[in-house]
Amino acid sequence: MRFDHVEYDVDDHVGIITLDRPEAANAQSEKVLVELDEAWRLAESDREVKVIVLRSTGKHFSAGHDMSGTQPTSADTGIPLPDAMYDWETRYYFHFAKRWRDVPKPSIAAVQGKCIAAGLMLCWPCDLIVAAENAEFSDPVLFMGICGVEYHAHTWEFGPRKAKEILFTGDSITAGEARQLGMVNQVVPPDELLPATLRLARRIARVDGFALRMAKRAVNRALDAQGFSAALEASFDMHHLGHNRALVITGDKPALVNLAAMKERRAE
Repeated sequence: MRFDHVEYDVDDHVGIITLDRPEAANAQSEKVLVELDEAWRLAESDREVKVIVLRSTGKHFSAGHDMSGTQPTSADTGIPLPDAMYDWETRYYFHFAKRWRDVPKPSIAAVQGKCIAAGLMLCWPCDLIVAAENAEFSDPVLFMGICGVEYHAHTWEFGPRKAKEILFTGDSITAGEARQLGMVNQVVPPDELLPATLRLARRIARVDGFALRMAKRAVNRALDAQGFSAALEASFDMHHLGHNRALVITGDKPALVNLAAMKERRAE
């Protein structure tokens, strides 16, 4: 099936979801997210599919959220902007990412180039990550006055001290570093990214589907027993505390254009 920015194909029991918006570095608008969610639903319900692969076209996996104004305003909704933003981000950012994480079929993300902020919210819900050697992962959202992206899995993906370093500095980590930290499963040359990912997917697809489903459920439930989902819920609310603080300080959404004003007012 073909959407405007997403493709969905099935090849040898592997459902392949392709984000195809390279002209915008695969930034995520509302339309992109809705199409991605629909493709995930297709892969989940397709009886021929045993493994799901998420990939993107172009130089970069995803530059994060599309900051061109897709979020609601109070004029759009008739409710206060903090309420509108909370409801909108709950649906399109947080709930989508959580739902993809809980799809019972194994999933693999193939990541190349920049994976910035909300780009992490595409690959982190996947069970496995294969990264090209040129992949870089970062979350510079702290410089917008916010604790990190909405799906705040940093502590679980990097460990607490590395998570703090990445958040505090906004620095990126390489594919090799991400593998050392346990966030990435394989690192391959860029031209081998899709072939290597599909080889892994097809190998997994030979395993009994019910056994795969139960293995994924066992690991996810172990993480939840340690507090994964509860921690993400709490961090999402902290994220919106940052949004509301930015509204007070700048009088607008915490977009990049507001950073200078935010820093000036904090220095007063």
